[in-house]
Amino acid sequence: MSRKTVRIAMNGVTGRMGYRQHLVRSILALREQGGLDLGDGTVLWPEPILIGRREHALKALAERHGLEHVSTDLDAVLADGTVDIYFDAQVTSAREEAIRKAVAAGKHIYTEKPTATGLDGALELARLANEAGVKHGVVQDKLFLPGLLKLKRLIDGGFFGRVLSVRGEFGYWVFEGDWQAAQRPSWNYRAEDGGGIVVDMFPHWEYVLHELFGRVKSVQAIATTHIPQRWDENGKPYDATADDAAYGIFELEGGAIAQINSSWAVRVNRDELVEFQVDGTEGSAVAGLRNCRAQHRSATPKPVWNPDIPVTEVFRDQWQEVPDNSEFDNGFKAQWELFLKHVYADAPYHWDLLAGARGVQLAELGLQSSAEGRRIDVPEISL
Repeated sequence: MSRKTVRIAMNGVTGRMGYRQHLVRSILALREQGGLDLGDGTVLWPEPILIGRREHALKALAERHGLEHVSTDLDAVLADGTVDIYFDAQVTSAREEAIRKAVAAGKHIYTEKPTATGLDGALELARLANEAGVKHGVVQDKLFLPGLLKLKRLIDGGFFGRVLSVRGEFGYWVFEGDWQAAQRPSWNYRAEDGGGIVVDMFPHWEYVLHELFGRVKSVQAIATTHIPQRWDENGKPYDATADDAAYGIFELEGGAIAQINSSWAVRVNRDELVEFQVDGTEGSAVAGLRNCRAQHRSATPKPVWNPDIPVTEVFRDQWQEVPDNSEFDNGFKAQWELFLKHVYADAPYHWDLLAGARGVQLAELGLQSSAEGRRIDVPEISL
């Protein structure tokens, strides 16, 4: 067994998502398991180079996890010929320029979403990466959640028959920051910094719907700012200029209708922070982050509307839990493994920058729909 060291420039790892999910639970988890076995006698050993603007924060992370390489000079890291992969988890407004530089330097690209602040930029990144001959991937982590993997198992097995509708509920109460610290960074609520729940979550809904049920053909959305003032990390008040809630209806290829509510101003009265109910002619299911419950046509009760008597049925008890039937790894780590195998073993991989551009497109059209108060068609895009 031979070991191949893979040097990965990781930009934005001092942020919540970049640190927890990508550095700790993905790259460092791969190191803890001894590397990634490619199945041909080669084990990949990821060697991260931590990149950011705050050197002291980078050094603290490196010391905490026994890592050697940190830098505040992105250009210098990209000029290093021993670096193979560039990963980006920065704020959205800084991502496009950095990826352009990485592509020009000949690095393979793996990035968080949205890939750019607009569709034109997202498509240009995909074109540039293809022309440069580098491999590229976009994080689409929800597809690797245990709940959605179970849901996909039901879809692949024909459980639903013809899918009629998808209803999604996502969100939780993000504290304003005055009397309790907010759980999300303040830039998320400033449009001028690339914030907003539409640009954050509609790219997720695009790939979930596209991969599981069909391409989004049209969107009708209302985006709003329910909480107009928040307090930043230093306790200073600021105006929330970005949307913190969005209510979307998506028409899917094949005829199904999806309705997804996204909100950072909602208190949770559901089993998980995100849930999707899928209703089909032959059965229904409710999937969350980890769990999935199903109800087949043959086992569907017959409720009768009668508001004059108390409800005696416990509706949740009428659903059957979908079993795990396998071990589920961290979704971010699972996709990292697939991307690394794509780069170093030429394994198939289709979650690329063009797929990421579809998410940017849906967010852009969702905001346009909200601004103009109308349903908007979503054209297919290509390079």
